[in-house]
Amino acid sequence: MKRLWLLFAQTVTVALALWFIVATLKPEWLHHSGNSFPSIQQGLNGIRSAPSSNSPGTASYRDAAGKAMPSVVNIYTSKEVKRQHNPWMNDPFLKRFFGEQPQREERQSSLGSGVIVSTSGYILTNNHVVESADEIEVALTDGRKASAKIIGTDPETDLAVIKIDLGNLPVATLGNSDQAQVGDVVLAIGNPYGVGQTVTMGIVSAVGRTNLGDNGFQSFIQTDAAVNPGNSGGALIDVNGNLLGINTAIYSQNGGSVGIGFAIPIASARQVMESIISQGQVVRGWIGVELQEITPELADSLGLKMASGAIIAGVVRDGPAFRAGIKPIDILIDVEGKPVRSTNDMLNLVSQLKPGSNAKIKILRNNNEILLHVVIGKRPQFKKDD
Repeated sequence: MKRLWLLFAQTVTVALALWFIVATLKPEWLHHSGNSFPSIQQGLNGIRSAPSSNSPGTASYRDAAGKAMPSVVNIYTSKEVKRQHNPWMNDPFLKRFFGEQPQREERQSSLGSGVIVSTSGYILTNNHVVESADEIEVALTDGRKASAKIIGTDPETDLAVIKIDLGNLPVATLGNSDQAQVGDVVLAIGNPYGVGQTVTMGIVSAVGRTNLGDNGFQSFIQTDAAVNPGNSGGALIDVNGNLLGINTAIYSQNGGSVGIGFAIPIASARQVMESIISQGQVVRGWIGVELQEITPELADSLGLKMASGAIIAGVVRDGPAFRAGIKPIDILIDVEGKPVRSTNDMLNLVSQLKPGSNAKIKILRNNNEILLHVVIGKRPQFKKDD
């Protein structure tokens, strides 16, 4: 009897071993052969590997980043700066013994980013990245390096165009920044703190941001994608890898990212770039007026229905506005069919007009709308009044 039980136990052991081997290596055999251990088989079938990161529907922006990254470059600049001598040496007593001390010259280095926008080697970046630099070196993601020269700058938008002489350049695809909306996912690409090319992700936090500094022309895209020193001049792209803007500034109390960054829309940057390349400078329209924002209190005192538009605080004598009949206290409400909601709107709309062209400008005078024709002048360089 014991021999029978021993034989039975050995037979069961061998059978289980064979089943385990078949279930592991050829589970489909059991499925087709009417498996007599369904609960165990179902348990094995319930084990699933994690999906591949390449699977459809996986949340990844690798394609967008991969498309745009080659066109974003690192920019290294240097310039000679004069250091003041020790302030103690200004003391008349010490000057008698040591004489007048000369200023010391030192080389100062800085870094930033840029975006290749043409196979001819043109690169968009910030004016403050290359300002006053006497040496500019550009490093591409493929390891190539080249010296760059400044084609032109526009301090009023903090943009600059530089150029390198290399072939087979990766070029950014320009997107449509006018269609950017709050909540859109965006990626920022640049060289923060010189650690190397870095991609960060966020959303569009706001569009049309103004009054953020001394720059005359402002209509920034705000984003919470991390932007730090060194990102200046780099790319802000959409989820398709298209260039939406040039990263230019951050709001920060400690110098690092706090989730409030600003980019110049590519629609504005493109106009500046094309003007610099074709004419060597940015040519803007100008009508010769001084503007004032309409506050709710001012609107109430003037009997206005809404605090919208721009008050003409002053008119340049013999300027385009003066010759067209525009007077102080007039309220500019429309330029070429486009509404003016603020002084910044007016500044941007007029600047886009071609000097010498005849523009239709609508004003409000004593609560009556008047349509005037103004021959647009050329905006003087580096003036803040329009």
